[in-house]
Amino acid sequence: MKYWVLGSCFAITMLAGSWLQLQAQSDRWQQSVKYTMNVAVDAPANKFSGQQHLEYYNNSPDTLKKVFYHLYWNAFQPNSMMDVRSRELGKILLGKDKGGNDRYDWDSRVRDRISQLGPDEIGYQKVLSLKRDGKPQKYKVVETILEVSLDKPILPHTKAVFDMDFEAQVPVQIRRSGRSNAEGVDFSMAQWYPKMCEYDYEGWHPTPYIAREFYGVWGDYDVKITIDKKYILGGTGYLQNPNQIGYGYETPGTKVNRPAGKTLTWHFIAPKVHDFMWAADPDYKHITQQVDGFTAHFLYLENDTTRETWPKLAKMIPAAYDYIKVHYGAYPYKQYSFIQGGDGGMEYPMATLIVGNGSMSGLYSVAIHEWMHSWYQGVLATNESLYPWMDEGFTTFGQNNIIHYTTDSLNVKSPHASSYAGYFALVNSPFEEPASTHADHYNTNYGYSLTAYSKGAVFLEQLGYVIGADNRDSGLIRYYNEWRFKHPNMNDFIRVMEKESGIQLDWYKQYFINSTKHVDYGIDSVYEKDNKTIVRLRRIGLMPMPVDFMITDTKGNKVLHYIPLSIMFGEKPNEYRAIKRIVDTGWYWTNPTYEVEVNMPLSDIKEMEIDPSQRLADVDRSNNKR
Repeated sequence: MKYWVLGSCFAITMLAGSWLQLQAQSDRWQQSVKYTMNVAVDAPANKFSGQQHLEYYNNSPDTLKKVFYHLYWNAFQPNSMMDVRSRELGKILLGKDKGGNDRYDWDSRVRDRISQLGPDEIGYQKVLSLKRDGKPQKYKVVETILEVSLDKPILPHTKAVFDMDFEAQVPVQIRRSGRSNAEGVDFSMAQWYPKMCEYDYEGWHPTPYIAREFYGVWGDYDVKITIDKKYILGGTGYLQNPNQIGYGYETPGTKVNRPAGKTLTWHFIAPKVHDFMWAADPDYKHITQQVDGFTAHFLYLENDTTRETWPKLAKMIPAAYDYIKVHYGAYPYKQYSFIQGGDGGMEYPMATLIVGNGSMSGLYSVAIHEWMHSWYQGVLATNESLYPWMDEGFTTFGQNNIIHYTTDSLNVKSPHASSYAGYFALVNSPFEEPASTHADHYNTNYGYSLTAYSKGAVFLEQLGYVIGADNRDSGLIRYYNEWRFKHPNMNDFIRVMEKESGIQLDWYKQYFINSTKHVDYGIDSVYEKDNKTIVRLRRIGLMPMPVDFMITDTKGNKVLHYIPLSIMFGEKPNEYRAIKRIVDTGWYWTNPTYEVEVNMPLSDIKEMEIDPSQRLADVDRSNNKR
């Protein structure tokens, strides 16, 4: 990680200017914070103490009589909400695995591990003191939430200053954060500090840490971490003292000037982010890769596998970013760090924690997925708890495309085949719930995962079928540019796509997101009349959709009948530019059947097919073709 102080200052200034401009353009206010934290780590004891100075800006029109903080690590204690929830879901029988054994709804990473933690293995965050503008405040801890009753309210458009002393014990690594993970990383420091909850147009979001997603306040972080000199760190933010740190962070050609003593203080600044993560291990190998406009950093434990895969990953990132920048927007920071740690993969602003010992294809896949979160979780930062499909689903959609177009997988017909397969598996299970369900309140882990990841990705690919892939793709760029740093919701996204396409889409979100109704169309019957062929199509499922209906004659010529849905009040462009398209009258959603008149006798027709692109999430495609 080559951190240049001058470059960092320039990046901060540039982002601050962009932030002010975005604020001025937005019609939705955003709260903001400024954290200054000093942390002293006792690595042998797996504990640390810290001081937090927090400037909280109430940019809302509301008077705040309380504030709330997250204390995430209190979840890693026996009988916590996370522990109980995991054990309860683990009782649900999903079916049989391939070996014929019962398969239960465990999160395999958590299972009942929290219940087995000893006193020196649990996690905790203890608030030792809390003052607001120099005066002590009353507070109470409700497990992973700190509820603060203010001695006087925070008025609209004013600032409050909070000073906190806290201490924490790093839990044994179970979920996302912790110590001594399965691959041998010492510290994965995510959700490690008392963090102010978000307050937005819907009110406070003091969401207990049960399992899944996060939501944070935009702000600036100034963090100093004092730790044993042997440790190498990486994470969110720009390092401000690289020539004191060394370990390859110093400016090339300069001399490392470490202070005397057994510890080093790492000083990071992170502008306009909603969280701060770091990781530490004495054996991290650190390499960098210059990408278009920023530096990618890679920290991993070197072994026979990673010695080959991680340098290859670094070399693959520029090509990936070439695709990302064109299709999803420019990355707004001057660095990003891929760090081995945590479990599986988990995204944070300017950095990710990922597993690192797997195959090259697996490493590239998890790295790209977590990096794509920088767009949908890091910069747009939709409330993941309320809209997990907008984060995980959109990220999976991008991941599928990037891998498809930057590797040798182009022989695969659709980059989203696995997402459709996941969605169809969900439909054929008894565990489907509306995608509008709160992330923590799904009845099963199975239902949550396939809805957020698979159905969310299908939502975007199928949207391309509804409004045209070009409209969807240009709409994604417009969405990113108009809504970054503003916490958009589902309606904000839908409105962007309506403006981009000129098509009404309220029905699409209502059916596909807010319900569990399914798409199923079929060819019902065919007959000939007056030397023309009449094809009756049937809507078998409860979700209406526009229909692409392709006719191929005996000579191989093709004609596309496009049947818009009447409540779209518009039509998509012809995506088959080399094929004649006939736009038929709109299909009323109330009508279960629709007749298409084909201007040729039945004997001249070789084949007819509903949705030849197979982008419709049609749950039974066996009746789509004759």
